[in-house]
Amino acid sequence: MSYDQYLLFGLFGVVFGLLLWGRYRYDLVAFGALMVAVVLGLVPTKHAFDGFGHPATLVVALVLIVSAGLVRSGAVYLITRSLVDAGRSLGAHIGIMGGVGAVLSAFMNNVAALALLMPVDIQTARKAGRGPGLSLMPLSFATILGGMATLIGTPPNIIIASIREEQLGEPFRMFDFAPVGGIAAVVGLLFVASVGWRLIPQRDDGAGEATHIAPYIAELTVPEGSELIGKRLGSLYPEAEQADVAILGLIRQGTRRYGRATGATLEEGDTLVLEASPAALDEFRSALSLNFSDAARQEKLDAVGDGLELVEVVVPEDARITERTAQSVGLAWRQSTVLMGLSRQGKRITGHIRQSEIEPGDILLLLCPRGRTRDVIEWLGCLPLADRGLDVTANDKTWLAIGLFGAAVLAASLGLVYLPVALGLVLVAYVLTGILPIAQLYDHVEWPVVVLLGSMIPLGAALENSGGTEILAQGLITLTDGLPAWGILAVLMVVTMTLSDVLNNTATAIVAAPVGIQMANTLGVSADPFLMAVAVAASAAFLTPIGHKNNTLVLGPGGYRFGDYWRMGLPLEILVVVVTIPAILIFWPM
Repeated sequence: MSYDQYLLFGLFGVVFGLLLWGRYRYDLVAFGALMVAVVLGLVPTKHAFDGFGHPATLVVALVLIVSAGLVRSGAVYLITRSLVDAGRSLGAHIGIMGGVGAVLSAFMNNVAALALLMPVDIQTARKAGRGPGLSLMPLSFATILGGMATLIGTPPNIIIASIREEQLGEPFRMFDFAPVGGIAAVVGLLFVASVGWRLIPQRDDGAGEATHIAPYIAELTVPEGSELIGKRLGSLYPEAEQADVAILGLIRQGTRRYGRATGATLEEGDTLVLEASPAALDEFRSALSLNFSDAARQEKLDAVGDGLELVEVVVPEDARITERTAQSVGLAWRQSTVLMGLSRQGKRITGHIRQSEIEPGDILLLLCPRGRTRDVIEWLGCLPLADRGLDVTANDKTWLAIGLFGAAVLAASLGLVYLPVALGLVLVAYVLTGILPIAQLYDHVEWPVVVLLGSMIPLGAALENSGGTEILAQGLITLTDGLPAWGILAVLMVVTMTLSDVLNNTATAIVAAPVGIQMANTLGVSADPFLMAVAVAASAAFLTPIGHKNNTLVLGPGGYRFGDYWRMGLPLEILVVVVTIPAILIFWPM
């Protein structure tokens, strides 16, 4: 190998190691690697930022904005509200919700599709008296599967189409992925709805109050002049038991005291540390006239004047509050909102709630001024966990939003308009017709993904130009020497799936697609079967909660553990390989 190849493989090794470690966010890792590559001369300076103007990067950003327009117009809930019925059997519910999710994710970003349907699914679970964990993982998998069927359904497909255009002269069209990805999606959905959900561990009896999310760790404060001052903490236990609240301890002058501490005498400003559901917490607060928080925040909230409401939200990886505290983002003084409780599945919160760093997958209980709930959730970048009607802004524009988007998809599919241009026209139309407010236009772009793409594309090009992808391809060919065509594709898919289960699927596609093309060139066959294999495999990340953002989003609300995903994910990945390879060989022969 050449000196540049050694450096590039070493750099990619560091990138993959940092992504697996997870200490630093993937966009920072990718951008830092790009800067190092430029300094080392591996990426020419004049091409350092080509990735940010790459069609794949533009399409991903545009799809996110257009998806937000479909949400705000009420187009999605027009469908789900007419199809969801809490009285259906669990299998039928998963089949219908999964089908809706798969269709939506085929035409919009699959993370956005899950974000829309997750509140509906949780609300249906509560009405049906069962745990949301039985249906949230199948819904996540369904939205991932649906994205495989079209060009714009998932970033790996967009990337692979762009790489094909660069190397073979023509990109994949909108529905070129449908024969292979669509078959994988349909078979996968049938498995998830019939057998897969039965493999999910059940940790409750599925009835009554067992259907809510894991209890929150919350804090309530003894206000000035309270009748509780001078009483012992133990005297509150009967009231707490009646409200189904667990008293974990109290905080006095910044010091947290654990244990029951029944003999502690309450003082003004003491903060009770509690574990409870939102309803139980509010009942306990009302019964004892406790404050939501410290006096300063209480006065600020009371001054709002329009009333208060509780809202539950789940924290995605790129939220404003991720890896920060409620205090550091200024939740109280910027948004007049208090973090009431924090639920982190399987982990104990040991410090002040508002001083605790928030992690992806956490569920927050927020106390917001009435009427401003939507603004607060969007400002935080979180997702609501209940159907509160926050998605509809202009019902009279629902069909206009659908029509504009449908026309763009049709025009791009027929080759009349270049896909990024078609989506750009939809974006402009959404702004001009008031479907999307221009002030919030860029709030819907997932900037970390844009930075990841913009950084990894030049790195991938450098690896290919240096001959690195040829080395990787030759290694895989040597490994599969003597195997039939289906065996070679199977090995490529397994390797790609394994990478995607532990790394970002976008990064996996950028590295694996050129390797697939090089394998095809070495074997003297068409590259399309290899690209299709990479496309499906890069999206099929079902073994871990970190393989795909959708799996991370349902981790907390579903009450899952890290090791729960492989139980349904492993047979699903095997099934995807088994049905995909014959479909590839039929529709994209070598």
